[in-house]
Amino acid sequence: MELHIAENYRHLKDCPVLVAVSGGVDSVVLAYILQKLDFNIAVAHVNFKLRGKESDEDQKFVENFARENNLPLHLTHFDTENYARQNNLSIQLAARKLRYDWFDELKKQYGYSCLATAHHLNDDTETFLINFVRGTGLSGLLGIKENNGIIRPLLPFTKQEILQYAEENQLNWREDKSNSSDKYARNRIRHHVVPVLETINPQFLQTFLQTKANLNQVNDILEEAIAGFENKCVSYLSDDEVYIDISKLKSYKNPQAFLYQFLKKYNFTAWEDINQLMDSESGKQVFSPTHILLKDRERLVLKTINFQNNKDYYKINKDEKKVFEPISLTLGIFEEKNPVTDKNQIVVDEDLLDFPLCIRKWKAGDYFYPFGMKGKKKLSKYFKDEKFSLFEKEETWILTDNKDRVIWIIGHRMDDRFKTTAKTQKQLNIKYII
Repeated sequence: MELHIAENYRHLKDCPVLVAVSGGVDSVVLAYILQKLDFNIAVAHVNFKLRGKESDEDQKFVENFARENNLPLHLTHFDTENYARQNNLSIQLAARKLRYDWFDELKKQYGYSCLATAHHLNDDTETFLINFVRGTGLSGLLGIKENNGIIRPLLPFTKQEILQYAEENQLNWREDKSNSSDKYARNRIRHHVVPVLETINPQFLQTFLQTKANLNQVNDILEEAIAGFENKCVSYLSDDEVYIDISKLKSYKNPQAFLYQFLKKYNFTAWEDINQLMDSESGKQVFSPTHILLKDRERLVLKTINFQNNKDYYKINKDEKKVFEPISLTLGIFEEKNPVTDKNQIVVDEDLLDFPLCIRKWKAGDYFYPFGMKGKKKLSKYFKDEKFSLFEKEETWILTDNKDRVIWIIGHRMDDRFKTTAKTQKQLNIKYII
């Protein structure tokens, strides 16, 4: 155990490491070994206030452990039950979120290079079985990993090996009585499922370790395939908008599987709806908590949900020269004789405008006279003719005057009624700053 840590974590020898210590045998052994090997460590302990006096005694034990070993100590406590209730979480998920959020704060505040936790092979196996029973994809069968600044030096070792090490080194630790309860699924698997599997295969834990390695190799192959899929089928228009070519997607033997692997990072769960989306009519949408997936002709459009711009009406007074919400515009007098008008800049006859102006979203019934044309056209028809996607229509802003006349579909086309002529006295230049 000591040799494994010394060889595999030597690169952290001179780095400050935060060690999560509950007081149980696993975390005590981890902290003991790291200190014995002269790692620069500090201890972090969370009192979740879930077991009354026992929780407080765990905290006192860790305080004594840190003091006796001359280790820096960070302590905190949470009303875990209340937090779980307010956030509609299980006690276990609430405790996990609270402690890892706090660990992240400590790392940032004190400059710790990483967090060390005492997860071991039994924990890893139980996590695999829990995910397997509940239903999961390949990623749920890969076991506990080291990532995001978290190291798990005891992961290859069994609980029995850790207990044996603790006894050989005459270490003291706290026993969590809740671990003997069958209240939680993890405990039921630990007490009743794993022992049965070990009667079938006494080397079950070591066999799992090899199976996990095999699955991770398969996952590496899958990630390479997904990268190829992205290069072939996916276009990134911006950080917030992605196009997926449906015809190219369907060229794969199992397009649904590729779509699942690509979209899972965007928090989607309605996979049946997503699978049907490829053959649905344009305009159909599927939502995740953070994104929208839209069928738009021969492509799927993935868009980040914008939670910020809830206001849909912004007034511009006559004396204003700059506007920053909801988009950036500049307004100024244009002195030249030959005004240039394009999709991001217009020059209009100021005397034809009725102030204040307004930036707003389009609504049904809006119409304008497209620049260079004599007749009027509804904005809905213009969007259709220009092949706007649903997202593009929803995100388009228009500039109107106080009579609600459309002056400009901002970033696209101005209204012919407000163009400058030989009779124009004041030319107003309006620029869209992207």
